[in-house]
Amino acid sequence: MPISPPRESTEPFDSPLPTIHWTEAGEECSALWRSERGAPPPRRVILADDTITADAAYRLACEGTALLWRGDFHNATQLLQAMARRADKMPARKQRKTAKEAAQVVSPADTFHQYRQAQSQRARILGLLLLPFDADYGIALRRAPDARQACAEAWGPADAAAGPSVASLRELLGMIGAHEWRKKGVEIPALGEAPNNRIHPHYGVFSPVRGEYVSLVATAPLPVTGQAEFVAFDIGTGTGVLAAVLARRHIEHVVATDRDPRALTCARENLARLGVTRQVQVVHADLFPEGRASLVVCNPPWLPARPGSPLESAVYDEDGRMLLGFLNGLAAHLVPGGEGWLILSDFAEHLGLRSRADLLAAIERGGLKVVGRIDAKPKHPKAWDASDPLHRARAAEVTSLWRLAAI
Repeated sequence: MPISPPRESTEPFDSPLPTIHWTEAGEECSALWRSERGAPPPRRVILADDTITADAAYRLACEGTALLWRGDFHNATQLLQAMARRADKMPARKQRKTAKEAAQVVSPADTFHQYRQAQSQRARILGLLLLPFDADYGIALRRAPDARQACAEAWGPADAAAGPSVASLRELLGMIGAHEWRKKGVEIPALGEAPNNRIHPHYGVFSPVRGEYVSLVATAPLPVTGQAEFVAFDIGTGTGVLAAVLARRHIEHVVATDRDPRALTCARENLARLGVTRQVQVVHADLFPEGRASLVVCNPPWLPARPGSPLESAVYDEDGRMLLGFLNGLAAHLVPGGEGWLILSDFAEHLGLRSRADLLAAIERGGLKVVGRIDAKPKHPKAWDASDPLHRARAAEVTSLWRLAAI
């Protein structure tokens, strides 16, 4: 599949909040509707409590009916788990295949698209178990946790004037999990010895849990350009982990860019905690900052597909927008003898979403040449999970640091 020219996504993740409506005690009620993935408010909403069965809840959700919870919070989490088990269980009629169907060869790309479709359907169904939130993000349910801090980190400071809101239980659990990761942090061996080697990801900012790409940046030989000051750019910095690695490699000046406000805040906090703000400047930019550098590093999303939420934007790069933007603009931002480091997995190639020939052609069109490549095998658990629908592609995956120079 050829790489298409870049274009701006039209997905308005930060658009004004819509309103959800329901009837309660004979009265019409409404509240702000919050959905990280931008799902519209459900049209059909009924009240639900501890008396509803998992089968009934799952059936209603499959039909598109949302369940606004009024019972015990812990019972709601158990109900969500029961609904998830039903969503993950393939119906017997789908398990049985005819001889003709069994003989059909399904391409890796078809398998990938079916997998994403199934995951999207699962998220839609499980996202219809809803919780009420007060204006201060409190949850007025029995045994509900105090998740106000987690909500504020994800949604921004509470605004009493905004009034109550409604969001899915699944989204709340994700926010609580992100809050715990933010407090605990992720240890990055490439940043040195503990405890001064942790990155604290914010909600909506991709966590650097895949260490092989960080290790590549930490060990690849730096280009020798003869510049009075060695300047490096980190394009799409996210948590700031690669900018921090470059600073720990004693690079005098690093400019880290991102266009996501969450990522910019996250990167600044991490870099300050690691004590490298003297070396690293964080700026808002779509790809490149002004000027030229001896080294330009970019770890774009690895799969050319449309993201379904802000968090997925770290994994999916619609039409290769960021990848192509980096390749097309790199040569103009390198000093003589400088290099661009493209950190990219070949997972998309194994899925049939992009070919190696397409990538090399895009590099050539950008006025670039490959001067070296360093490979690493991923070590994440999914690479060994034979039950994963994408296991064959994951097992064959290689992450590479492509050393690029201007022609």
